[in-house]
Amino acid sequence: MNNNTRLQIILADTPIDTVLRAIAQLNLPNWWLAGGAVRNTVWSSIFGNECKLGIKDFDIAFFDMEGNRSQELAAKATLTEQFPHEQFDVKNQASFARWRLGSRPYTSTEDGITDWLHTATAVGVRLDVQGQWQFFTPYGLDDLFDGIIRPTPAHTHNLDAHKKAATFLQKCPYLRLA
Repeated sequence: MNNNTRLQIILADTPIDTVLRAIAQLNLPNWWLAGGAVRNTVWSSIFGNECKLGIKDFDIAFFDMEGNRSQELAAKATLTEQFPHEQFDVKNQASFARWRLGSRPYTSTEDGITDWLHTATAVGVRLDVQGQWQFFTPYGLDDLFDGIIRPTPAHTHNLDAHKKAATFLQKCPYLRLA
């Protein structure tokens, strides 16, 4: 079984699967569900109940050069109405650098996700128009499946990456630092 298939099997029949279908209906340009929801669902599946990293929110990244914050807010409102007990963080990667100090401009959604703090967090999933799963894994899936916390190349010396790693280790003792 290849890693993408393994990831799909782990995420199927979880809140990720349900939320993916709703996100697909929003028709956001070049969207991906990525980040902690995907990572923590996988780690909880692999490491069990002793891994206390649940889904805090669903990180939805998309890319629209013409878009604005109202587009993000509308998508968040629609999802929150459908899933009132969940949190959603919807961000247009095209405008990210305009409001997040120190961020460089991104050229695509994939460029934004590739710049996330950790390799196991830089994993995107989505459904295509036929409802088939697609995957974006710029650093592969080995770190995710092996419970390895590794900063992405741009964040090797980033204090925030190291602080988050310490938090992950406190909540899931099976994880390891790279």
